[in-house]
Amino acid sequence: MAAEGEAAALEYTPTWIVAAVCSIIVLLSLVAERFLHYIGKKLKKKNQKPLYEALLKVKEELMLLGFISLLLTVFQGMIQRTCIPAGWTDHMLPCQRLDVKAGEINATKEHFVAAGIIGKIRRRLLSEGGAGADICLKKRKVPLLSVEAIHQLHIFIFVLAITHVIFSVTTMLLGGAQIHQWKQWENGIQKDDPGNGPKKVTDVHRHEFIKKRFKGIGKESIILSWLHSFGKQFYRSVSKSDYTTMRLGFIMTHCPGNPKFDFHRYMVRVLEADFKKVVGISWYLWVFVVIFLLLNVNGWHTYFWIAFLPLFLLLAIGTKLEHVIAQLAHDVAEKHTAIEGEVVVKPSDDHFWFGKPRVILFLIHFILFQNAFEIAFFFWILVSIVVHHS
Repeated sequence: MAAEGEAAALEYTPTWIVAAVCSIIVLLSLVAERFLHYIGKKLKKKNQKPLYEALLKVKEELMLLGFISLLLTVFQGMIQRTCIPAGWTDHMLPCQRLDVKAGEINATKEHFVAAGIIGKIRRRLLSEGGAGADICLKKRKVPLLSVEAIHQLHIFIFVLAITHVIFSVTTMLLGGAQIHQWKQWENGIQKDDPGNGPKKVTDVHRHEFIKKRFKGIGKESIILSWLHSFGKQFYRSVSKSDYTTMRLGFIMTHCPGNPKFDFHRYMVRVLEADFKKVVGISWYLWVFVVIFLLLNVNGWHTYFWIAFLPLFLLLAIGTKLEHVIAQLAHDVAEKHTAIEGEVVVKPSDDHFWFGKPRVILFLIHFILFQNAFEIAFFFWILVSIVVHHS
């Protein structure tokens, strides 16, 4: 008979327990798979190709998550049998050990007692590591990762992937709700389109778009222009005059022969296409995770300082996008005082950083992942504390 508290192997586990656990796991997996399949059929039926591709991206992330978990499980024994000197585990710790703190309080008086506590803790960690830990114990070393550490790593990767998908979907829904408000503007423009009627002369500097965006601030007042753009992002960032002018500029640049072009529908398709790009976790984001885990050393406060990064990037992106619209207004206001017809802006990639609008999308992708990472890291620590004290 096995000793009390010893982990039972599968061949000594009751069959009803094995069958029950497998049934629950398989059932939950099938429900999730059928749910994603149902959503995919609905999206294909409604001809929502970008959203369908985004769903495929989510499936890829879940498959990658499962593959990572599989690798951790398969190589768990190898990781435990990889032994390192015990002294190596005393450096670059995320948290300071309690026994070290106790030793600092009364180091001279309790030196040998603290050393005994350290030895007991290490022996406890080794006892949790199974056969691999026994091998390392005989060599007077410790495993590369304990069983508990591998289990916590499983939880962290799972929570990170799920949180990122939830954040991306939430952002997509909020963005869609914002763009939906522009639908009434598009409908009004389609109804009020004068067609081929006589063109009126427009005073450029009295045009609503120019008055709100130009405000007499020329390109020589670059500081005031950036400050105005910084403040504008916090209230009604896109007005009806902005939408009308940007719509006309897009149509005159890309499809001048189609004045009835549905710009709102195009914006929705662009949002869906961008969502497909930001919902996934790219390789460089995994590199960021590894770097953070490396630098998350006790006393460095990495988690605290890195929390300001998405806020800084968000403000920078909001300011830049507002400044791009302001630059379009500047270009028209500085070249014309009066024009025949409506004010037409000329969209240009040159107004974006490095002349590439994709940089904005890349930073938005990083912000979404960074926020998801911080939330996942918080829940990971919370779960670890609950499990540790249970």
